[in-house]
Amino acid sequence: MAVTTRAVEYAHGGKTFEGLLAVDSAKTGKRPAVLVSHAWAGRSPGEEDYAREIAALGYAGFALDLYGKGVLGKTNEECQALMTPLVSNRPLLQERLLNVIEVVKALPEIDASRIAVIGFCFGGLCALDVARTGADICGAASFHGLFSAPGNTKGRKIKAKVIAFHGYDDPMVKPAEIVALADELTEAGADWQIHAYGGVMHAFMNPLANDPAFGTVYNKRAADRAWTAMTDFLAECFA
Repeated sequence: MAVTTRAVEYAHGGKTFEGLLAVDSAKTGKRPAVLVSHAWAGRSPGEEDYAREIAALGYAGFALDLYGKGVLGKTNEECQALMTPLVSNRPLLQERLLNVIEVVKALPEIDASRIAVIGFCFGGLCALDVARTGADICGAASFHGLFSAPGNTKGRKIKAKVIAFHGYDDPMVKPAEIVALADELTEAGADWQIHAYGGVMHAFMNPLANDPAFGTVYNKRAADRAWTAMTDFLAECFA
């Protein structure tokens, strides 16, 4: 195995973005792709590492960019300022997501019929929003994602399998929102799963998260469980 990466530039709405593609270069032929949607800071080394881990599973991992080439928030305030315009304009967010999916489908290494999207925090909301649009993808996985419905997809049928991994003590997503998501996915005819982990807060996948007052704390046991479940989920999606 030899996981290699390369930058991929793409455009939308007159703006330039840059993702990172990771593949096992020892493998030939086209392979499924898993797009990794970033948390509120922007495309960071964390998402790039996940893309590499996905490549090691035999797929292509693509750490996407929704903010613009080289844009990365450093403080909570900067991250909030980057995320809020897209959370407040879900149609624009969905357009950017669907655009990058088409970019990835066109890459020579990719089997365009087998695409999945995963994401963390804000990126989890992004993965769910791709599914909510009715996009023709195989799967969407949300890790400690935000669950709020976008308001512009009601009545659409969800084609993708959906899985969400959630810390039950996440202060950013209350238990009632779990039920609301389940009802929404059921109404949309989705094949869905929600895994909730007791005693677990927001950002449980992030080894750097250690701010109980803010509600973001890494939890290795939950992270390991979620990643294992995701690998099984992807195998099912791409079978």
